[in-house]
Amino acid sequence: MTLLAALALQQANTIASSPWDLVLDATPVTKIILLVLACFSLFSWVMIFWKWSEFRTMRKSGDTFVAGMEAAAGLRDVYQTLTRLEESSYTRVFRRGVNFFTELRPTALRDDGHEAPGLSSAQLDTLRLVLEKELAEERDDMAHGLPWLAIIGSVSPLLGLMGTVVGVMNSFIGITTQGSANIAAVAPGIAEALITTVVGLAVAIPAVIAYNHYAAKLGLFTGELEGFASEFIGTLAREGRV
Repeated sequence: MTLLAALALQQANTIASSPWDLVLDATPVTKIILLVLACFSLFSWVMIFWKWSEFRTMRKSGDTFVAGMEAAAGLRDVYQTLTRLEESSYTRVFRRGVNFFTELRPTALRDDGHEAPGLSSAQLDTLRLVLEKELAEERDDMAHGLPWLAIIGSVSPLLGLMGTVVGVMNSFIGITTQGSANIAAVAPGIAEALITTVVGLAVAIPAVIAYNHYAAKLGLFTGELEGFASEFIGTLAREGRV
């Protein structure tokens, strides 16, 4: 009886009582997968807070830009407003358009827009291409980091599933070796296998949510820039410069 009690006590001591015990007692393959998932989680949260700060700053810059542009009555007022506003994606796109226009019409900021001839169709198309190029560059800058959130969101569950499959395989190998299929022999291995799935989902869910949220914000940001670029060309048309 004493020997049986000792064996029972030893078996109880080896049974994990918490998920953390499962991690500590996990196989090397499982620990490697959990380490990779931990690195993914840390990197994704750094990216999430970085993009949150970037889009927050961009929103403030957009509000300031809109307020400044609403007070501008013409091309000269637009140019003067751009020189006063803080550097942002909005000011860079507009400044690139104004600079290109003044290269085509060097006296554009000195005359009233009716004395000099307007832009030809080819020049106007070129101006649109210049604005689109600058807009695309700003969009690409704001999109930095988002693909990594998408990668982490899609790869993490697969890594967790791989760890689960490996853990289940080890459990069945253990059953074959011990010749026992009771719940006490199977449960620890299955529980260890499921840990990687849980961690993989815990890493993926915030990354996927953040990616979709920031992708939507990027779409709104791009739409605003396109609208402002069209408004710039509309300002030139109203003043008879095109």
